Amino acid sequence: MCGRFSLTTDIAELQEQFNFDFNGEFAFGSRFNIAPSQQVLTLGSSEGKRVGTTMKWGLVPYWADDVKIGYKMINARGESVDEKASFKRPFKSKRCLILADGFYEWKKEGKNKQPFRFVMKDERPFAFAGLWEEWNRGEEPLYTCTIITTKPNKITEEVHDRMPVILKEDAYDLWLDPQMEDTEYLKSLLVPYPAEQMKMYPVSTIVNSPKNDVEECLAPLNSI
Repeated sequence: MCGRFSLTTDIAELQEQFNFDFNGEFAFGSRFNIAPSQQVLTLGSSEGKRVGTTMKWGLVPYWADDVKIGYKMINARGESVDEKASFKRPFKSKRCLILADGFYEWKKEGKNKQPFRFVMKDERPFAFAGLWEEWNRGEEPLYTCTIITTKPNKITEEVHDRMPVILKEDAYDLWLDPQMEDTEYLKSLLVPYPAEQMKMYPVSTIVNSPKNDVEECLAPLNSI
């Protein structure tokens, strides 16, 4: 699964790398410990252009009676994303990118769980494969999203049996295109990211609490 990640890169640098417009009315700053139910930066497509916006992490299906269902929908399994009632509709036409520069997973060591951070070797930001949905049963529309997961690669399997789908850059536009409805081809993109392009390191258990959204979350354990 993917239950925590970070995005600390400046918005201008993100726009340059991912080539998107961003509505300035949304406040955006460094996030060291993003948790479910919080706002995350997503990219969608509008009139052929990439557009950035924020959405609540934890997908609420359009048919849901209660928004609390979103707490159970922070991830969608890539193997069955086109079959599950909550995800098959957005998988066809409401796909998004969720930007990050690292994510956390926990490895059980005896009675304890040691958190690890996973990043690119070049430490550049990357994009998770995501889905989004609009829920209209409240006073205002609610926009939510989920991160798709897949089996682990050689580096993440040392810690966890799942990992978030990280899309390659040449797949971004196809993934965002709402006219692209070839679900079998789209599912072929939901594979483990090449392990040789990633690295991991242990971090402090301070990351265990989502209240600790501080730079210390990023620091290698042996440097603290």
